[in-house]
Amino acid sequence: MGLEGKRIGFGITGSHCTYDQVFPELEKLVESGAEVIPIVSYTVQNTDTKFGYADDHVAKIESITGKRAIKTIPEAEPLGPALPLDCMVIAPLTGNSMSKLANALTDTPVLMASKATIRNQNPVVLGIATNDALGMNGVNLMRLMASKYYYFIPYGQDNPYKKPNSLVSDMGQLSATIESALKHQQIQPVIIPHSG
Repeated sequence: MGLEGKRIGFGITGSHCTYDQVFPELEKLVESGAEVIPIVSYTVQNTDTKFGYADDHVAKIESITGKRAIKTIPEAEPLGPALPLDCMVIAPLTGNSMSKLANALTDTPVLMASKATIRNQNPVVLGIATNDALGMNGVNLMRLMASKYYYFIPYGQDNPYKKPNSLVSDMGQLSATIESALKHQQIQPVIIPHSG
């Protein structure tokens, strides 16, 4: 199928430790010929961590995509009616954003872009990265897995002995997951051994 010419929203939330896995996949999407529209959560925009500075992360995302990142809810809303996406990606998807998504809360630009895409009955691809996916957030993960239009980048336990509730997607399967999602199919297997 390929992704050339596809209009793909790419939402990034605050799992900062996962950016080194996500940014190369963002580059691959751009290289595939897709039009990639970056959308960043407020956490990405405003939180400096040991993994880098917020301004540097946003600058890198904009440099890779060649587009100014969508940073507000009003900027994201037109992705539904006026400027629809073929597919929306959220990677990494934190446990916090996952719980909001599963419970229809729309209080960040990334979540608004997802809502706008679902409105058009187009796929939303999720790349989870959360320490509590098999804990309190398990109900939210299963709710999204059972919902129409949501598709998951295959995921597994990244550190089952030290962090038994943690799940992280294999971001290297992002493009393949998008291709399947555009056919309204979940790539399989969705639960995998995670290489860490």
